Amino acid sequence: MSHVAHELHEEFPEHAEAIHNLKAGNAHFARLAEEYHTLNRAIHRMETNVEPADDATIEDLKKKRLTLKDEIAGFLATV
Repeated sequence: MSHVAHELHEEFPEHAEAIHNLKAGNAHFARLAEEYHTLNRAIHRMETNVEPADDATIEDLKKKRLTLKDEIAGFLATV
């Protein structure tokens, strides 16, 4: 599979250890990170036409991904 952009460790490289620790120790953060990962992979599949979708669907999913990223960033700002 080709490289998938927007992975959490790429979005927040300075917080790689904190992401790992939060995923292991905070169930809510772990759920957010998993939801982000799943959504990010789905967007990548759609953008590469592995699972074609219309532009409106992709844009809606990107907005959801951004909302998750903002919530994750909020967690990371407190570490």
